[in-house]
Amino acid sequence: MAKVSKKYKEALEMYDKNKEYALDEAIEILKKFPKAKFDETIDVSIKLKLNKSQRVRGVVSLPNSFGKPRKVVVIAKGEKAIEAEKAGADFVGDTDIIDKIKKGWLDFDAVIATPDMMKDVGKLGPILGRRGLMPNPKTGTVTFDVAQAVADIKKGKFEFRSDKDGVVALGVAKVSMDNDKIKENIKAFYDAVVKIRPADLKGEYIKSVTISKTMSPGVKVDKETLK
Repeated sequence: MAKVSKKYKEALEMYDKNKEYALDEAIEILKKFPKAKFDETIDVSIKLKLNKSQRVRGVVSLPNSFGKPRKVVVIAKGEKAIEAEKAGADFVGDTDIIDKIKKGWLDFDAVIATPDMMKDVGKLGPILGRRGLMPNPKTGTVTFDVAQAVADIKKGKFEFRSDKDGVVALGVAKVSMDNDKIKENIKAFYDAVVKIRPADLKGEYIKSVTISKTMSPGVKVDKETLK
């Protein structure tokens, strides 16, 4: 069993871990928890009621940017490669980039590919897939409009997917941000998850919502305050 830190124990004594708090209050509780020596990320974890065979996957554009600029790779040729460079992509190439990734290079946060490159990019599935980095038409990362795709990711577009336990999670803000901006980002993520509810799912979809800091326990949020 992992050792629980003193600050973590102190945080647990500051609230009721079984209670669902209004979003504004939940954010205030997080901010009152003992502070780490760095600007912690605020994570949102949403537990879904899904059938065993169901998975959900989507994208969200957070209204308020946070953290370090994201490094974007574009796999394209010719004019599209030039277009990607002009749009601010951090790394641009075709087979050279693919070979580099095959050898273990993963110093990037998102991958965009043009449709004509997907035959070769598909070979990276075992490497990129398990890290959630595989380009996908449904998330706008397989496209000929590479300039727009790069701009979207740089502005705060994130992919998310449910795990085997039906949980979707995403880091959405930094503790140092204004409460209103944190709230806006949390709601944007929640709305994006609501929109991708499987059409054949009956009854309840979202079971619970929890927010936490990098080094803190989770605080349950009343779903009604997220609507």
